[in-house]
Amino acid sequence: MFGLRSFGEVVEVASSADANYTFIPKDWTVPADADYLHITTNNTIYGTEIRKDLDVPVRLIADMSSDIFSRPVDVAKYDAIYAGAQKNLAMAGVTIVIVKDDALGKAPREIPTMLDYRTHVDKGSMFNTPPVVPIYSALENLRWIKKMGGVEAMDKLAQQRAEIVYGEIDRNKMFVGTAKAEDRSLMNICFVMADEYKELEKDFLDFAVSKGMVGVKGHRSVGGFRASCYNAQTIEGCNALVACMKEFEANH
Repeated sequence: MFGLRSFGEVVEVASSADANYTFIPKDWTVPADADYLHITTNNTIYGTEIRKDLDVPVRLIADMSSDIFSRPVDVAKYDAIYAGAQKNLAMAGVTIVIVKDDALGKAPREIPTMLDYRTHVDKGSMFNTPPVVPIYSALENLRWIKKMGGVEAMDKLAQQRAEIVYGEIDRNKMFVGTAKAEDRSLMNICFVMADEYKELEKDFLDFAVSKGMVGVKGHRSVGGFRASCYNAQTIEGCNALVACMKEFEANH
């Protein structure tokens, strides 16, 4: 949002900032004179996710960096979808953009050549030196997704993983999920210690690490814990985290 404000007027149509971004706002409207609506479909920090394709009366632009290829998407509803590849597609260093032809060339002023999508469309994404290894990594991941059954299969796995981990969070008296149940992300499962066990937060993190749990610490700006369940995460990995949480509970 702050980056967008550097380039033009921004109208924030809805926010749950006053509730620490714990839910996706409902019952909001887009100004009729807006040029487009920009959304980020998955919030990696606070653990909320928009898991449906919105119907809006203006152009729709979506940042899907952290949940692209995790579910079926009606691409026709979007004028542009962009995503960094480093979550569900490839290693960092490559970006995917899906853009409608009639959305190009609409900027009301001159913009840098590198920031104009027409540049990359006209050059077949070869305007500058391509990052070969990340692109090859993306190719292999796309082949794997197709082999596994496509985005429909990824969606099913995402829901299975979330059911396992959120189920334990809701059952275990020591932990509390941070996002409202109806808006919980399937990619980034965020949780904290229950109030009466706050002093055990570091103990649990250390215990989890000792059990082989990697990257469970929450984002540095919010603390707590975060189980990132991108496409490559296995059901076995989710079960291992649940076993770790259960053992910690039994020990206390």
